[in-house]
Amino acid sequence: MHQASAGCKSYNSSSSHLLSSPHGITESLSGLRTFHGTSEHRQPRKGAILAMRSFTIKAVQDGRGRNRGEGPPQDCAGPLIKLKAIVTIRRKHYHDYKDTIQEELDRVSDAAGQKVILQLVSNTIDPVTRAGKRSKPSPLHDWADKAKCVADKVEYLAEFIINHAFGVPGAILVLNEHPHELYLETIALEGFPGGRIYFPCYSWVHSKRDCPERRVFFSNLPFLPQHTPHGIRDLREEDKASLQGTGGGVRKPHERVYDYDIYNDLGNPDKNASLIRPTLGNSERFPYPRRCRTGRTHTRADPLVESILGKESSYYVPRDETFEEIKKENFTLGTLKLIMHQLAPGLLKTITRVSNHEFTGFSDIDRLYKEGMVLKELDLPSEFFKRLWVPKFVNLLENSINLQYSQPQLFSKDRFSWLRDDTVGRQALAGINPLQIQLLKSFLPKSELNPEVYGPCESSIKAEQIERQLGGLTVEKAIEQKKLFILDYHDAFMPFINKINALDGHKMYASRSIFYLNTKGTFTPVAIELSLPPPSRGLPGRQRVFTPGQDATSHWFWQLAKVHAACNNAGYHQLVNHWLRTHAVVEPYVIATHRCLSFMHPICKLLHPHLRYTLEINALARQSLINAGGVIEKCFTPGSLSMSISAAAYKSIWRFDMESLPADLIRRGMAEEDPESPGGLRLLIEDYPYAADGLLIWDAIKTWVDEYVSLYYSNPQDLAGDNEIHEWWREIRECGHVDKKDEDWWPELRTKKDLIGILSTIIWITSAHHAAVNFGQYTYGGYVPNHPCMTRMLIPEQDEDCEEYKKLLQDPQKYFLSTISNRLQSTVVMSVLDSLSTHAPDEEYLGQRHQAKWTADADALAAASKFSSKMGVLPYELLRPTSGPGVTGRGVPNSISI
Repeated sequence: MHQASAGCKSYNSSSSHLLSSPHGITESLSGLRTFHGTSEHRQPRKGAILAMRSFTIKAVQDGRGRNRGEGPPQDCAGPLIKLKAIVTIRRKHYHDYKDTIQEELDRVSDAAGQKVILQLVSNTIDPVTRAGKRSKPSPLHDWADKAKCVADKVEYLAEFIINHAFGVPGAILVLNEHPHELYLETIALEGFPGGRIYFPCYSWVHSKRDCPERRVFFSNLPFLPQHTPHGIRDLREEDKASLQGTGGGVRKPHERVYDYDIYNDLGNPDKNASLIRPTLGNSERFPYPRRCRTGRTHTRADPLVESILGKESSYYVPRDETFEEIKKENFTLGTLKLIMHQLAPGLLKTITRVSNHEFTGFSDIDRLYKEGMVLKELDLPSEFFKRLWVPKFVNLLENSINLQYSQPQLFSKDRFSWLRDDTVGRQALAGINPLQIQLLKSFLPKSELNPEVYGPCESSIKAEQIERQLGGLTVEKAIEQKKLFILDYHDAFMPFINKINALDGHKMYASRSIFYLNTKGTFTPVAIELSLPPPSRGLPGRQRVFTPGQDATSHWFWQLAKVHAACNNAGYHQLVNHWLRTHAVVEPYVIATHRCLSFMHPICKLLHPHLRYTLEINALARQSLINAGGVIEKCFTPGSLSMSISAAAYKSIWRFDMESLPADLIRRGMAEEDPESPGGLRLLIEDYPYAADGLLIWDAIKTWVDEYVSLYYSNPQDLAGDNEIHEWWREIRECGHVDKKDEDWWPELRTKKDLIGILSTIIWITSAHHAAVNFGQYTYGGYVPNHPCMTRMLIPEQDEDCEEYKKLLQDPQKYFLSTISNRLQSTVVMSVLDSLSTHAPDEEYLGQRHQAKWTADADALAAASKFSSKMGVLPYELLRPTSGPGVTGRGVPNSISI
């Protein structure tokens, strides 16, 4: 990054001076929690408004208010105060010719008098206007002078002169008269008797041509609604209302409107009937969380389905939710890398005339990591690159993009470790999906599905099939000693199996896998059941049980069974534990927070870093990943049934009160309440890294939330009188998760303890839960045989007359590879997992806060610092709190940003 040159800070840097500072004013402000240098002025939090009122009374006694928008009245007694506003504007890192033209137009318009105009609003009521006192509007007066500055951030100045009776500025109004938007980072107001006042903005301010209303930014002193200074109460309500919209109209890119809608934009009936998909949400059959409304026009084929935009267009998200420049550049390169990998097999086919994309041996997979090809070597026409819709990266693409994959470190030393049963067991506890393993509480496992439609309720696994591997224990004893565990995907997939298996190149079972924890602590699978529905109603289902093999043939059958079980795990991980339980269910929290909580609300300040980029990444997923014909459908076995499976999981298993880590572990039988254990929980498997280290993070989150919430809700009346927080929780339930609004498991919001539990759960889901299921995807899934996302053949019967069985015996390795993803599917999935596992350079990790001066509350800052210090290095890679950029297999970002 370029640092601001001396010329960029050529404004008069002499300190703002107080023309007069009566002792009474300074004394009355001593209670305000603001900062100037190293000195700190504090007051009890609940008394903040009282201190401001005492200042207001003194000011009103000294002089009457002035009309809104006017300067200090000429006839009022008392001295004047000169204030200087230092306004920080963020510029783009990279400029193309369009950016240069826009900046020149802004400079010209500024020089012609079309300025960026600021106006202070006091916390104190003007007795004439009955609103907050307003200063005289003041423009940024050095914009044109600094137009040529080469810097990432440029500071501009505005000056105000107010009477001491003005009171404490609590808000700033900003009007952008330039032709183009600007990114306003912070405003620091200097010269006030109580010290510098900060206004954290971090927002796009559009031209008044697009947004004629003035934007309002509040100081960083938080207030509950009922404690809001009277002078800015109307602005608080107006600002919230501006974010809510009317529920109609097509949303425009510059807008900041948050509203709810159903998932009616995944299918594309106008293109092809095969791309018709059910609408998710507002449906008994397909209930779902709500997404951010865009208001796009509907398709011609179906007036209830929203139209699909091409990859060159972006789906609407509120302007401040879009990726910042560094993130966008990193994500764009990742997307281009994905495009290149998607094209790679086709390019190779064109060049080498290879007619199929099958792996012929494991050496073919190894070559994906060892051999590469720079695109320039392909001598592609320039039109090829122009179609990639990012012209400024053409040169980079031609010279730098190499169609080569990095080898996952997990398999760099032992590429066949995935074949071992102990590796399979370890990954159930500390792999890509450690959230699904549960205690087997009774034998046999049972289904809750209709047996006439889906086959017998009871599993076909027999006790003697397991007991051979239990070291002398009976199944009853192993269950009594809590040594048996299960990954059960039977009911999740069984209703969809017949439709999935009717798809070309998709073949799937519903699996149950039983694991045993031996006396040495080793965790291994001991039996896998693969089930198919009855061919027709009333006929018996088809269930096959596999156990570790003792000879070559049974060994390969066991490997094929593990592949199908792993594929079940991969599909459920991506559709439920990853997409549904983090991305989809969190989107309503983001929308409700912006609609219901003012930016000055302390809970909004707490949640803000945990909502970053989520709407943008979800919109991109709807456009390219979970949509009809998208990556998930093409490369995962559930195919076009994928989102129906996700909706079924939302209907049957998702409930907010079970999403905290302790509740989830107890539900799965992986932990028991124990007052003698740290955190009040005892794990059944001590070496369960996701749970053991996750509980450390959970306890740190809950302690931090407890300390923070207690600062603002010290008695029941504080919570009872907070209309914003109650509306927020109501909207989450009744608007964001309206299909489940009548469930009796929703937590009440009556006490401070209730609020702490709700907020801790949301922060856990957006940070550690998401990190655990996301950032290890390439580490474990980058080597396709370890975590196959696609199975294309069922396991043949052991019948000498079966042709498939003969093929398996003739070449087990080739048969195995023909069962899992082919080369094309593998490279696409590897590229997706690589992109999803990559940390951006501007990642903000749990315990970090990149936005400067986010609060003026010293106690809140102290609690945040304590929380940050707890985020030390933990042994479990996926939950190590911080990471460098790139694919590292670790790091816990604050939010769901990828």
